[in-house]
Formats: sequence, C-alpha cells, structure tokens
Amino acid sequence: MTQLEMARKGNISPQMESVASAEGLDPEIIRQRVAAGTVVLPANVRHHGIVPCGIGQGLSTKVNANIGTSSDFGNIDTELEKLRVAINAGADTVMDLSTGGDIPSVRRAILAASNRPIGTVPIYQAGIGAIEKHGAIVKMSVNDVFQGVEDNARDGVDFITVHCGVSMAAIDRLKKQGRVTDIVSRGGAFTVGWMLHNDHENPLYEYFDRLLDIALEYDVTLSLGDGMRPGSLADATDRTQVQELITLGELAQRAQDAGVQVMVEGPGHIPLDQIETNVRLQKALCKGAPFYVLGPLVTDIAAGYDHITGAIGGAIAAMHGADFLCYVTPSEHLAIPDVDDVREGVIASRIAAHAADIVKGIRGAGDRDRQMALARKRLDWEEQASVALDPEKFRRVHGQRASTGSACSMCGQYCAMDLVGKYLGVKAVRC
Repeated sequence: MTQLEMARKGNISPQMESVASAEGLDPEIIRQRVAAGTVVLPANVRHHGIVPCGIGQGLSTKVNANIGTSSDFGNIDTELEKLRVAINAGADTVMDLSTGGDIPSVRRAILAASNRPIGTVPIYQAGIGAIEKHGAIVKMSVNDVFQGVEDNARDGVDFITVHCGVSMAAIDRLKKQGRVTDIVSRGGAFTVGWMLHNDHENPLYEYFDRLLDIALEYDVTLSLGDGMRPGSLADATDRTQVQELITLGELAQRAQDAGVQVMVEGPGHIPLDQIETNVRLQKALCKGAPFYVLGPLVTDIAAGYDHITGAIGGAIAAMHGADFLCYVTPSEHLAIPDVDDVREGVIASRIAAHAADIVKGIRGAGDRDRQMALARKRLDWEEQASVALDPEKFRRVHGQRASTGSACSMCGQYCAMDLVGKYLGVKAVRC
C-alpha cells in the first residue's frame, strides 16, 4: 500500500513515526494529514535507507536542491559531489535533472548514494532518448513517455515532476494570452513541442490513469509540474498560469482518490505583492495539497544573485503557506551550478524556510534564534557557531578576521554588548 492508503486505513507507518519524531508531533496527527492529502511522505518502496521527509500542513518548510548533468557539462562524479554538498548543507530532498550523458546511470548512482528522497523529471529521459533514436523529441511515442516514468519508478525515485496540466486547452490559452517569455519550463517545452507537432493531447493528461497505476505500484509521489509557469514578472498570475493550475487541482483530486500521494508545483517569477495571492489560489484550487515553489523569483534582473531573489520570494511564499522550496542558485539563468553554487543555494533557501517557520509557529523554530541571541550576548563564539545555519562559514570568516579581544573585529574594543555587559555584570566567554 501507499503511505496514503495506509493512512486512510488507520495505520501509522514507520515513515509516519519518523516524521512525527522529527517534527515533534503526535504520529496520529501525521497519519490524519497524510490521509487528508495535506501532507506527503515521498518514499518509493524500492528506495531503502532514506531519511523520511514530511512535506505539508503544519510541518517545517522543506528545501529541495536540484543537481544533474547537462548536454555541455557533468558526469556521475560531479553529480555525486553535488549530492554530498547538498545533503551536508541541509537539503531535505534532491532532484536529479540530468539531460546529458547516460541519464539512467547517473540517476541510479545518485539513488544508491542518497539517504534523502530523490526526485526526477522522467520526460527528460523520454525526450532525449527520442533524439538519440529518432533525431527529434517529437518522435517519442506515448509508450516512450510512460516507459520513462516506469524506469524512474522502478529504480526507486521517490517523487517525479510530471507536466500533466499542459493540455491543448492550456496551449490555446497561451496563444491568446500573448506572453513576454512564453514557456520557460524545459519539461513543458518538451511536451508542448510534441503536442503541436503530433496534433495530439498530452499523454500524461489523456492517460492520467496509466500514470496513477505506476505511482500506486511503487508509491511514487506525483509532483504536478507547472509547465506554464511565468518566466518573467510580466507574465505572472496570467490566464495561462491559472488555466493550468485549475487542471492541476482536478488531477490532484483524482490522484488522491486513487490512493496516490500528490503535491503541486508553483510559479517561478512573481512580484512580491502577488505571492500571497498565488499561494492562497493554489491551496484553494488544490484543496490543501502541499505546494512546491521554485523560488519564487521576485525580480528578473538579479542574474548572479538569484539565490537571494529566490530566498526573498521563498520566505514570503512559505510564510503564507507554501510547504516546499526548490532552491535557486547564484548561477540560475547563467550556467549549470557547480558545488559552490549548490551550497549557496541550499543555505539561502534554508534561511528563507526557517524565517517563515518562525512566523508560522512551527514547533521549536524560534528556539535556535533565542539560543543565538543569548550566545551573542555572552560573546560565546563556539556556541554561536554550533547554532548557525552554516557553522563552516561562521568559523571560517570569524577565524580569518578575528579580534584580539572577546568581541569580533567589526567593533573590536568598542563592542556594544561587551561594554554594556561589563556594567551589567555579564561575563564574556573568551575564545
């Protein structure tokens, strides 16, 4: 049975127990929310040894890191190193978005090395396989599409992005809309190109029940992808995006009715004042299904700093109810990320997630902040390092530019807390 089916039968699985322990909640609460479809636990029955991860209502905001090869760069070794860095930086899940080299081999290596849930986009394998066999993505068959899904599921992938909402109706809406950036989703572009060339409905939409059968067999969580997401602020919250979201809400309900775990992906480029509206719209149309957002990016002109742009949007989205943040790296829009980009992206999104969790009242979220404040008051640098989101960077920067006194070198002997502490009888902890 899937986690959803077990929960509806009143059974608490080991994964539910583990998530409850990590979140500081009663296992029965997790079971109820999984049964209601407002929490998912991506855990393919063939992926052993993973740390269970709960995503959704009332749980801490989770962070995903994307890795994977491209047609220009990357191999198994580079991606395994990115995986290691992402996990060490605190990513809750990792997605393999490989589009270059031996895609199945890269995926299997990542799955074997990961104790975190792994996600993929199976249409990449199907589309690139069609290029290799037939010279064009549009030559892939319906069976190729579903074979790609089944290959990923059989290998142990825990959640898959599937662009089921890219329908003929959505394409018609796109044509009428007149967007600035049209389609920026790679999976969405693969799907739309195939549909227009073959004058045929999206197989993942038309044969959705076939997709559900595969997901049921392996307990793969469906992440309903936003192939029509806005790629610029000018296209945010337009009719094309909303048309697709309405369809995703309907498909999410069908998946849950069938016993399949499902979450819904959200928009990319959104102005600050539209983020809350987007979250509330998704939650209403998808009946509380977990919301997975890319960023969102709140400006189009921060190339090289889009991890910051995404963290700003992610904090606001999570504050208003988004459950799962897909990180954005500094190299977004510029190049495939390297290991340093991966680390920076994960940390930036973790900051956003934590900031939102404090506001959402997530159990224990504010405790570390109070611990940090007290350690700063005492000038206890080792305690500060242990509480920091990135202890490695904390120790490196503080050590490189350390002060001769108890304070940091920013203020030196004129540190406000050190000076006032002496008058109040607070003793600094000398390093």
